[in-house]
Amino acid sequence: MGLATTIGKYQLGRTIGEGTFAKVKLAVDTTNGHHVAIKIIDKTMVMESNLKYQVQREIRTMKLLNHPHVVKIHEVIGSKTKIYIIMEYVSGGQLSDKLSYSIKLCDPEARKLFQQLIDAVDHCHSKGVYHRDLKPENLLLDSKGNLKVSDFGLSALRKPGDMLTTACGSPCYVAPELLANKGYHGAAADIWSCGVILFELFAGYLPFDDRNLVVLYKKISGAQYTCPPWFTESQRKLIGRILNPNPKRRITIPEIIEDAWFQTDYVPSCGYECDDKIYLNDVTAAFDTVEEHDAEMKTHKSSNFINAFQLIAMSHDLDLSGLFEGQDDKKQRTRIGSKHTIDETIKKIEAAAMDVSLSVERMKNFKVQTCSCS
Repeated sequence: MGLATTIGKYQLGRTIGEGTFAKVKLAVDTTNGHHVAIKIIDKTMVMESNLKYQVQREIRTMKLLNHPHVVKIHEVIGSKTKIYIIMEYVSGGQLSDKLSYSIKLCDPEARKLFQQLIDAVDHCHSKGVYHRDLKPENLLLDSKGNLKVSDFGLSALRKPGDMLTTACGSPCYVAPELLANKGYHGAAADIWSCGVILFELFAGYLPFDDRNLVVLYKKISGAQYTCPPWFTESQRKLIGRILNPNPKRRITIPEIIEDAWFQTDYVPSCGYECDDKIYLNDVTAAFDTVEEHDAEMKTHKSSNFINAFQLIAMSHDLDLSGLFEGQDDKKQRTRIGSKHTIDETIKKIEAAAMDVSLSVERMKNFKVQTCSCS
C-alpha cells in the first residue's frame, strides 16, 4: 500500500530526508498555504526495535521548547501503521552542507551562528532539556541563514544538577566525561559539543578526528588539538575555555555570553510562550493501536543482545574495518577475534552503538546488552 497523499489538513509532497525508521516529507498546510516538514515514522519498526519510549521522549521534549532557534513541533497524528510528526520546515539545509561547501566561515558569520546556537542551547537547558547530540548535521539553516537546532532523539529531560549516565552522541563531538563511564552533567557535555562546532566553523575541520577510536578518545580525553595559524587570540582563548577536559572548570553558558568576542554584534534571542496548546496525551495516543500490543509481545520475546558485527552493520558514520581480524565459519556459530583488550573492544562497540542511538550496558562474563538511550 502506498503512502497517503494527505494527512489531516496537510498535503504531502516530495521526500526531503530519509532514515532507517522514518522519512521526512515536505507538505503544505491547506488551511493557510504554509510549508511544513512531516516526519513519518514506521510504527511497527519502532516497536520491534524497542524504540517506542525514545520516540515519545523526542516528541515530549520538542513540545517543551519554543525558541526562534529551535525547530518547532506543531502536532502529532497517529494512524494504525504510522506516526506523523508535523514540524516547522527549515529550507536552508544542514549546517554540515554549508561547511562542506566552504573551507571555513568568516568571523562575523561564525559568530552569528554560534550566538544563535548558544541562545538555543541556553533555552533548552532552562527547560531541563539536554540535547546530547549537537553537531552540524543536527543544526539547520533557514532561508535567511539563521540556525535552528533539531533532532532531539538522544536528548534527556532532567532537573538542573541531576547527573546523567548514558553515554551517547557522535564520537567526534562527545565530551570526555562521557567516555569515563561515570555520571556527567548534561549542560557541560552540550557546551563541549558547542566548542567542537565553533572550532569547526573557524577551521573548516574537526579538532578531534581519527579513524582509530582508541586514538580519538585519547585526543578527546586530553583535549589534544591544535589551532590553525589564522585563529585570533580571542578565538583561541574562548575555544580553550570551552574545550577544557575537566567539566568542573569548563566555561558555562553565562560566561560564554559575557566573553568579549561573543558580545560583538550580539542580539539575544529569547524563548517565548506558545499560544498553540499541544496536549501531551497525543504522544501516547499515537501508539495506542492493536498493532502496538502485537509488536510489544514480539519485542519482549526477542533477545536484547546484539553482537559486534550487527552493530557495525548498522553504523553508517564509523569505519570499523579491521577492528576484528577473523571469524570461524562453523555452522550456526560465529567466533569474533580482536587484537585489542576486552575493555578496548567493548569501547569500540559502545562507540558504534552511539551512532545508532543505542546505549551499551556491560554485563557479567563480558557480555553486553543494548537498549535505546534514556
